[in-house]
Formats: sequence, C-alpha cells, structure tokens
Amino acid sequence: MIEVEVKAKIDNFEDMRKKLNDLGAIKTKEEFQEDIYFNSPIVDFAKTDEALRIRTTKQGNEKHIFITYKGAKIDSESKTREEIEFRIEDSKKCAKTFEHIGFKKVRTVRKNREYYAYKNFEISLDDIEGLDPYMEIEIGLEDGNDYKESQNSIFEVFKQLGITDGFERTSYLELLETL
Repeated sequence: MIEVEVKAKIDNFEDMRKKLNDLGAIKTKEEFQEDIYFNSPIVDFAKTDEALRIRTTKQGNEKHIFITYKGAKIDSESKTREEIEFRIEDSKKCAKTFEHIGFKKVRTVRKNREYYAYKNFEISLDDIEGLDPYMEIEIGLEDGNDYKESQNSIFEVFKQLGITDGFERTSYLELLETL
C-alpha cells in the first residue's frame, strides 16, 4: 500500500476540532499510541529515510499491536511512502526478537490521537509527548496507483481548514530527536 500523507503543525486542538466539525468531518475514535522505533543492523534508517516500529494502541479496554515498515518518502512535498503493516500478539517478544537479530531500539514515541473521517480522507489530531499539536491527513492507495491527485486533494482539505503553511515532512521520531 502507498500511504499518501501530509502533516502540519496546528495552533491548538479546540479550534481545529471546530473547523473539522464545520467541514463535516466525523470523529471516529480516540486512542493512545506507543511506538517503539528500531534501527537496522545493515543500513541506517535515518539515512535511508525508512522506519520500522512496533505500535501498541489502546482504546478503552481494547489493545492492538502492529509491526509497521515505512519505505523512503517518494517525493519532496509530503510524507508519501510505501507502508506495510500487520498485527501481532506480543510486543515484548517481537522487540526481543528484533534485538536478538541486531536491530536496536531508537526511541519510544507516545501520543494521543483523535481520528476523523471526511470523504475518503483519514484525519488525525496528534498530541505527542514533548511536541506541539499536529494534524495529519492521509489516504491509502493500492500499489501502483498515482498518488499526485490524492496528494493535491489533501492539500485542498488543509486549505479548507485554513492551513496553507507549516507543513512538516519530518517524522515525530525525528522531531523528538532534535530536541
């Protein structure tokens, strides 16, 4: 799958929630996410612009765990990239396995995320420990589909929400590493 994603810093959550409501976006869920990032023993993911993480999500009593690989970004305007994600049952065993085969833990990123649905977009408001408020808008495309039209549509939604600058291609992991 190709994840077409654009992220921007926002002033505050309350104003953006109102704008999303006025736009017609519907809040679908809230969850806590803990992402443990790893670096490869073969290549430096910071240099190749890739990512490997174990994500644990918690929503009420529900808990889900995923492994996600993100390939290098494929353009200079967004965070569009290949994404491979699947569920697992045990994050500790997975992390231990990664470490035994040479992967190193880089950092843990924690955030509270609110999801909104608008047309074919998934919009999220992210409250990341240690960072300012952010909003992401994304569309998932099957491999081989042209992403430019989707990317332009995402920028149009940002414009409708009053955001025309402050876009960020850097990951939350990289932003936290620079503090």
